[in-house]
Amino acid sequence: MSSAWDVTHAVRPPRAVFVNFPLNHETGKPNDPALQRSILLDAFRAFETLWAPGQVLTLPYVWDPADRSWEDTDFGPGVELYGVGASMQQGFGERTLGRARGA
Repeated sequence: MSSAWDVTHAVRPPRAVFVNFPLNHETGKPNDPALQRSILLDAFRAFETLWAPGQVLTLPYVWDPADRSWEDTDFGPGVELYGVGASMQQGFGERTLGRARGA
């Protein structure tokens, strides 16, 4: 599950479910178990429908139709992602995992 569309496409997971919610809230709003359950059930159902590597299913949930200001907070100009390694900053195409370059 992801709430970061560009990162999800950059890392190319085998399959993914995208929810356009604030970062780290992929399973829904706090204290809303009905919404959380719906999102999780739809994510589990995605295993039945996503058949090709790289597919990303966008779930139709909306955080708050009247207020999208969180998008500026999470994705606006000057926002820096903490904990992002140098390999991610350079681009996922150059990244190596568990091997030295050229090995």
